[in-house]
Amino acid sequence: MMANFLAQFQIIKSACDHLIVAVEDVSDLWPIVKNGFEERLPFKRACLNNKTRNPVFVENLPAEFILTTDSRLRSRFPQEQTLFWFREPYATVVLVTCEDLDEFKTILKPRLKLIVQNEEREWFIVFVSKAHPNNDQATKLAKKVYAKLEVDFSSKKRERCCKLDIHGTEASFWEDLELKIMESIRNTLDKRLQFYEDEIRKLGEQRFLPVWNFCNFFILKESLAFMFEIAHLHDDSLREYDELELCYLETVKMVGKQKDFGGTDRGDDQAALLNPGNKPLTQIIQDDSFREFEFRQYLFACQTKLLFKLNRPFEVASRGYSFIISFSKALGLHENILPFCMREVWVITACLALINATSSHCNEIVGPDIEKEFYRLQGDLYSLCRAKFMRLAYIIGYGTNMERSPLNSASLSMLPWPKPAVWPTVPPDASSEVLEKEKIILQANPRMKHFGIQRKPLPLEPSLLLREANRRRASLSAGNVFEMFDGSGVDVSLRGSPSSKIHAISMSRTNSSPGIESSTDRPMRLSEIYVAAENALKQTISNPDLLKSLSSLDEFEQKYLELTKGAADNYHHSWWKRHGVVLDGEIASVCYKHNNFDLAAKSYEKICALYAGEGWEDLLAEVLPNLAECQKILNDQAGYLSSCVRLLSLDKGLFLTKERQAVQLEVVRLAHSEMKHPVPLDVSSLITFSGNPGPPLELCDGDPGTLCVTVWSGFPDDITLESLSLTLIATYSADEGSKAIRSSTAIILKPGRNSITLSLPPQKPGSYVLGVLTGQIGHLRFRSHSFSKGGPADSDDFMSYEKPTRPILKVSKPRPLVDLAGAASSALLMNEPQWVGIIVRPISYSLKGAVLHIDTGPGLEIEKSHAIEMERYGDEDLPAVTEESNQFTLQGGGIELPGWASNATSVLWVPVRAVSDRIARGTFLVIPQKQSVVDGMRTIALKLEFGVAHNQIFERTIAVHFTDPFHVSTRLADKCNDGTLLLQVILHSQVKATLTIYDSWLDLQHGFHHIGKGDSRPTSGFFPLVVCPTSRAGILFSICSRSTDAGDETEKLQQDSILNIRYAIAGDRANGAHIPVAVGSPGPEDLIFRSSLVLQRPVLDPCLAVGFLPLPSSGLRVGQLVPMKWRIERLKDFQDNTVSKKDDEVLYEVNANSENWMIAGRKRGHVLLPTQQGSRIIISILCLPLVAGFVRPPQLGLPNVTEANISCNPAGPHLICVLPPPLSSSFCLPA
Repeated sequence: MMANFLAQFQIIKSACDHLIVAVEDVSDLWPIVKNGFEERLPFKRACLNNKTRNPVFVENLPAEFILTTDSRLRSRFPQEQTLFWFREPYATVVLVTCEDLDEFKTILKPRLKLIVQNEEREWFIVFVSKAHPNNDQATKLAKKVYAKLEVDFSSKKRERCCKLDIHGTEASFWEDLELKIMESIRNTLDKRLQFYEDEIRKLGEQRFLPVWNFCNFFILKESLAFMFEIAHLHDDSLREYDELELCYLETVKMVGKQKDFGGTDRGDDQAALLNPGNKPLTQIIQDDSFREFEFRQYLFACQTKLLFKLNRPFEVASRGYSFIISFSKALGLHENILPFCMREVWVITACLALINATSSHCNEIVGPDIEKEFYRLQGDLYSLCRAKFMRLAYIIGYGTNMERSPLNSASLSMLPWPKPAVWPTVPPDASSEVLEKEKIILQANPRMKHFGIQRKPLPLEPSLLLREANRRRASLSAGNVFEMFDGSGVDVSLRGSPSSKIHAISMSRTNSSPGIESSTDRPMRLSEIYVAAENALKQTISNPDLLKSLSSLDEFEQKYLELTKGAADNYHHSWWKRHGVVLDGEIASVCYKHNNFDLAAKSYEKICALYAGEGWEDLLAEVLPNLAECQKILNDQAGYLSSCVRLLSLDKGLFLTKERQAVQLEVVRLAHSEMKHPVPLDVSSLITFSGNPGPPLELCDGDPGTLCVTVWSGFPDDITLESLSLTLIATYSADEGSKAIRSSTAIILKPGRNSITLSLPPQKPGSYVLGVLTGQIGHLRFRSHSFSKGGPADSDDFMSYEKPTRPILKVSKPRPLVDLAGAASSALLMNEPQWVGIIVRPISYSLKGAVLHIDTGPGLEIEKSHAIEMERYGDEDLPAVTEESNQFTLQGGGIELPGWASNATSVLWVPVRAVSDRIARGTFLVIPQKQSVVDGMRTIALKLEFGVAHNQIFERTIAVHFTDPFHVSTRLADKCNDGTLLLQVILHSQVKATLTIYDSWLDLQHGFHHIGKGDSRPTSGFFPLVVCPTSRAGILFSICSRSTDAGDETEKLQQDSILNIRYAIAGDRANGAHIPVAVGSPGPEDLIFRSSLVLQRPVLDPCLAVGFLPLPSSGLRVGQLVPMKWRIERLKDFQDNTVSKKDDEVLYEVNANSENWMIAGRKRGHVLLPTQQGSRIIISILCLPLVAGFVRPPQLGLPNVTEANISCNPAGPHLICVLPPPLSSSFCLPA
């Protein structure tokens, strides 16, 4: 029964879009207050309850004040008022005025009781006071009447009265008025909501019963939704429409409830997703429900209208895209009853309508994340529309003009063909159109890619259109596929290459006069399929813009570009920027077709970068040749070369060998041509490199080396590199830049793995990794940053960006590489040829080819007549050394070390002779021996040049000590009464060798002569006498003194006695002194040693007497000055003037041990001593004892006076006692 009110419901719905507030004008006041009331509309801020009874604030709530006497409120039947309750007044304002209490009681009050007795009406009373403010009586009466009115009609729970003073309206009145109106509207909404919910619940419980009527449910549900809509509770209204849609979909799926789908009327191909009034509901009603095609679009249009009112364009796009996908599936289920390609046409128009509607509201989107997602949905809509549009274009014969790109192939090959019940037939008068299509098919030739690359064209169809169209013809059996092609031969060829055999099929079916045969008697040719589909589409499509887009190739291309650019631009503004780049590639193909190579190249570069970054080499192989061709036409040599390198870097299976060779020839041709702007070419993807497996090369500081590097070439043939260099980067030094090592010759790289050897100059200490590989092919410079990945992942040869870079070179910090030292630490023989041992000790470093330069210092010379010997040092296990490799001679001051000594410690024996003209002097036994280290010291400067290129130099100067075999001291052993003296000569061995004395003789100075045989031989003759190392031996001579004649000048010339010793030595050269090097004679010879001895005659007639005066009786203490005094007395004059030039001056010198004494005065000087006999002088020197104990006192000496002329009287003490310093009490405290 409610379905009969459907038309009226639609009319009411279109006429009522706001709330109604009824005005009951009891006292004819409306004309006076109308303007004031209507100025309050719309209500600026209202608080209403939603469906869940939660308060919702509504801005600018529209409403209208209508008198109760208006025909719009009085011409309704009670049943209409219940059904369309949403249009009834939501509040009633009762306008009254009265100036007399009796009139109020008798007339006004009963009438008001009658008006407000309807409980369903929400009302309140507005008392209008006409009293002038200056009229006190009228004002008082008005107040009394209003007070009586409040008492009769207001209560504690609700205030239903308010007062309007015409002559002095207060702002609080209008606020009070709005609050009372909002309260009434809110209460009315709650009551009506409860009514609708109860009615809807009752109908919902009957949904699965036979008496269920969806139209009744729809009117109630939409009435509730519309009531929410006019109350601006759009969220609640939207929720009602969502529930209504779900309920309808359940009803459609119910068994026995399926109705006609609809969509067969003219114009139904244009989607009505944004126009709820596209068709009246009365036209789509069917029994107790609605046709699905129109009704689902109507519901979505209502939802869209609400979403736009809520400023949610993003949700419109999101819901719209999902609705189009789901509704497209519903169209596919009913495709056999719909017009030809109705599904594709409807999707196109729906997408375009949504795009145009939502694009104008994109400024209302809040938040960057939502904005990006909105643009992504816009891109999806454009892409869906583009795919459906391309399918229509392919069906009418524009497929040969489409780019068979991966995107188009993926989009169209998964898109099914239209599935009409019967494929359209060719119109009778379409012969010229068929011939035109035949020409287009025959003239279509696939474009050959650059470099002669031949790739199987990608499919744009799920299966053969020729087979699909003929299968759906009514006159042929759907299962008899072979009948369509007059046999199986053509069909078999079609299976091999579907897209390449279509032309052959169409040519075999071409007749001289098409149309002679009936199309129902034979399979349709491809051209006929195109013409039939085009004519059928003209009957389906009602949108003139879409028809125009399919009318010609130019129009199709223009629309195709518009949709592609729209999708790309929106994807670029969204999260899915990669989709935008892929679509840029489709735009590039069109630009390339129209010779706009600049724009095409820019787009191709973007898509190639995307495919390369994702590792999609199959897709990259489709696009990269196009980019290379554009760059070649634009004369972009750098870009063209880069594209060629990237082509060669792709998987070898993607191209034929001859195609890869053609690319390499192009690279070589450009490399050897004159390039206007040569730039380094990055070949990181084609030429990779790595260090050889195993540990890194280890070098010492300053060493050159040879570095082996593995280079992988991706070129299909050999290629010549004019130069090649490799940079090394220090791993732990940020200040050090990269250092390049270069190849000196041209290198030919073979396909695959190549081992390259590079000379490595000396590097600074540190660890180095491979940096950049650079080189030159012809005039072209290239570089590579990539490491090889040729080895397995678990091997050291496998390099990747995830693993840390493995060092290829390690240069150690400066350290000792070799050591040179002397072999013997003890002294060698002076003036005799001796072996000096030089120990050469390599320290974990090879001395192969090392050269040792030997330079002797002053007083030392090399015996060149004898060869230098070399032998092992220590007990190292080394191979045997031949005699030839053990003998060397100096060449230019140096010798080259043999190979066996490169890694082993060896000792070099050099024959040298220390030359000294000084004759050894003996000493008295009582005077200790004073040896100077410098006297016998000689130096040898060594310079060792070693390393790969003799770049390492080690210099050291070693000191060699030479000495005499003996030190001689004398002692007077005995003095006989007859003047005979027994002189004992003590020989101290100064070498670590055994000395054998065979003979000795003493040549005495004048004043002495030998007693006995007179042959100058010693008294004892125990020869040969063996003296062990560091031991002593004594020889006794018997001599006496004699007076010399003044005329014996020869005797006077000999001032010293000379001791001669003939001896032999037996020692090891590794320890020190040894048998002298045999020079010229085969056997050893006896050696002669000479030493001078000073013999003093007894002091019988001295000239000077030196006496040590006694020390103070208080004793000596440490730290206290004490005067040391000596007395010098002249006994007689000197007989010669050789002592001093001045006889009255005597030179003195005080000698003291610096560790025991500190001299406070002059240690050396001249004193005046008269020449007269008996003259005396005292020398006093202040001395400070430094140590306590018995120490030797300072000694006074006269350097210019011989000891024979000095008499010690009184003699000085040998030792004196020095007491410790006294205790200090400066810091002691009294007890």
